Amino acid sequence: MTATSPSTSTSRPAAPTSAARVALRPLGIGDVRIGGFWADRQRANASAIPLGRQRLEEAGNLQNLRIAAGQADGEAIGPVFADSDVYKWLEAVAWEYAREPSDALLEMQREVTALVAAAQSDDGYLNSVVQVRHRDQRYTDLPWSHEHYCAGHLVQAAVAQVRCTGDTALLDVAVKLADHLADTFGEDRRHDVDGHPVIEMALVELYRVTGDPRHLELARYFTEARGHGLMAGYGQEPTYFSDRVPVREATTVEGHAVRAVYLAAGAADLAAELGDDGLLDALRTQFDHMTATKMYVTGGLGSRWDREAFGDPYELPTDRAYAETCAAIGGVQWAWRMLLATGDARYADAIERMLFNGFLSGVSLAGTEYFYVNPLQHRSDAHADGNRSPAHGRRGWFDCACCPPNVMRTLAGLEGYIASRDDSGLQLHQYAPGTVTAGDTALTVETGYPWDGLVRVRVDAAPGPVTLSLRVPAWAEGATVGGAPAGPGYVRVQAAAGDVVELRLPMEVRTTTAHPRVDAVRGCVAVERGPLVYAAEQADHDTPVDDLRIDLGAPRVSEHRPDLLGGVTVVTAGELTLVPYYAWANRGPAPMRVWIPTT
Repeated sequence: MTATSPSTSTSRPAAPTSAARVALRPLGIGDVRIGGFWADRQRANASAIPLGRQRLEEAGNLQNLRIAAGQADGEAIGPVFADSDVYKWLEAVAWEYAREPSDALLEMQREVTALVAAAQSDDGYLNSVVQVRHRDQRYTDLPWSHEHYCAGHLVQAAVAQVRCTGDTALLDVAVKLADHLADTFGEDRRHDVDGHPVIEMALVELYRVTGDPRHLELARYFTEARGHGLMAGYGQEPTYFSDRVPVREATTVEGHAVRAVYLAAGAADLAAELGDDGLLDALRTQFDHMTATKMYVTGGLGSRWDREAFGDPYELPTDRAYAETCAAIGGVQWAWRMLLATGDARYADAIERMLFNGFLSGVSLAGTEYFYVNPLQHRSDAHADGNRSPAHGRRGWFDCACCPPNVMRTLAGLEGYIASRDDSGLQLHQYAPGTVTAGDTALTVETGYPWDGLVRVRVDAAPGPVTLSLRVPAWAEGATVGGAPAGPGYVRVQAAAGDVVELRLPMEVRTTTAHPRVDAVRGCVAVERGPLVYAAEQADHDTPVDDLRIDLGAPRVSEHRPDLLGGVTVVTAGELTLVPYYAWANRGPAPMRVWIPTT
């Protein structure tokens, strides 16, 4: 089994090899260009990336690497996983360079990459905090040391860098580190796993670039070794670490939300490359149970502040929702891999919900301030609980700064989630104005989505009839394609050069009722329009938000307000005024609620 050589690899993230068993394949770098709503968010993100480097300097992340490299003296600063923030930022730089190349980005990338390379030990080991703070005490506290976790983010940054810029400097570091891990861990070596998954996903991606079977085998080992209680050997309870049940035996997600979805995303990559239907079936079951019983209406994941964890089924409190921004990102990564493997539209539906709501709420409209936690209710008298509390409003950085660079890399590489291809044609999964190209086929998409439900797809070039698959979201009852009733799922249309296909998605305001077992919102409804979940924010009401009620019989009116919150469609229902959930707290921290009691 071989993969594309680094010099010619131009695929997006989660790019399966030619031998992988998948239904769909991602498009290449530059094959998708988007405008409109998401382009506005990307431009704001682009302005934040240089600021991210400044934050990494101020927080000591880069200084740790200098000390490890022998370029400075001092003690390590910050958490043991401080290096991972540098690597996520480097990945953001790479994807942003692919989107909008600039010498300034390339200079930043090369400078920080050189620092990372200088910090690496001769045998390939790299974790600056452990190297400086603990000297020779490698891998002595794997539940908490995040050594493999940091390695995973380094590998992901290296893969993005070589695909986007052609530079192999970071890839050389990543291969050396991965080879060190392969020499250290495995069935016939040290039998152990890191407390925080991500190395599994990263090693499969590295294999897709290098073609080295050792990288795929190590990914398989780390995936299969987890779930057998190895954390208990360190005196730790294994649930938090996704180490209680083997991944192919699990029926749901549990424990720390980000850990759980990162592990599942890596397992999905592994299932694709190995053609492992049993593993893929287990992941289907887990994903279905998560979305049915453990996902918020916003796509938020993780209901407990305690240990940033998934709760029990239907344990979905609103004001105490954790719904970490990184968990939504990991959920998107997992759903994308499941979509490629199966071609099932429900995964694209989940991506849409998570991106527009649970993820996007985590960053300000300016792109420079972030939420770590994304609750669905913020009470008038809420107490500020730590520097990650929404009561403080969005912040420019955190003591645990995993979310800001994670947002940066996700927005910079967003084009990768828009479309895919198979032997028959192209699939459009997410809607944004722009262009899509695959070989001799070129499309132009015109739409005002998410505010307007009309999507016009023009075939600009095609060697002959091509099959276009347009996703009709599950919420879009009454949708039409070419005037005919459609959906939900993918509607396949035969088209040739010069043809225009019209998809119309209804944008009526709708109310959603939770499952009756969700005690926290019984007697309440959430308001949705298109892919967006709406919220009542105090800035729009004289009555305290805590006391608001919704009259289900009141007319619901939509009005686009270009002057408000960067341009949003506002929904009014009686005396209620609702704005998109993602946009809350851009007028300062204020009371807010998504689930509204009925009259």
